[in-house]
Amino acid sequence: MFEAMAPHQLQNRDIVSFLKETRFSGGFFDTLKIRYRTYICPFIDLIQKVKPGDKVGDVGCGSGQFLLLLSQFADNPKSLYGIEISQHLIANAHKLFSKNNRVKSEFETFDGIHFPGSLKDCDLIYLIDVLHHVPKENQKQFLTDLCTLMKPGARLVLKDINKSSPLVLFNKMHDLIFAGEIGNEWKMQDVKSLLEQNDMKILENYKRRMYVYPHYTIVVQKN
Repeated sequence: MFEAMAPHQLQNRDIVSFLKETRFSGGFFDTLKIRYRTYICPFIDLIQKVKPGDKVGDVGCGSGQFLLLLSQFADNPKSLYGIEISQHLIANAHKLFSKNNRVKSEFETFDGIHFPGSLKDCDLIYLIDVLHHVPKENQKQFLTDLCTLMKPGARLVLKDINKSSPLVLFNKMHDLIFAGEIGNEWKMQDVKSLLEQNDMKILENYKRRMYVYPHYTIVVQKN
């Protein structure tokens, strides 16, 4: 059994070692992303956003990798809830959690437009590298609808790729290889403005580059 540790002690090698021990196999690219994405995405920073007793939601949870990391390394979340448009990825999530579940969890598919009502119960919602995959004409409404659904006092952690950096081109190549599409990234300031227009209070916002990937993270709370 892999031993839990305090979030401030966590390092990427610990995450990779834990994920390797899950013995998950869901195809080459899915397995590759599950095991090694932590080296190019600031998972450790994101894990530290959880407070004890939080009911946590993950919009666009993929194969459930990040929620599994929360179950192992976050500070005592009460429950985990993931939604994803791909039934294949939801099946991966159930498989991933089948032998590694330390926290009550639930996964379901959604159509990418209408958010399940269960998100209303969440104290903390993650949106990690999802916004730039939403069709360009739907992005504003997508984020507005998510903010509207959230309960007062709930927090949203939005992590995405910063359009204002010339390094955004590397993410576009990444998405073309792994997702078969070109993303529609936003500038961090534009996302902040839209969140504030939707009754959200900015708690944190910062940029961080990992290798050639220009990330930004915004943490907001519903007024």
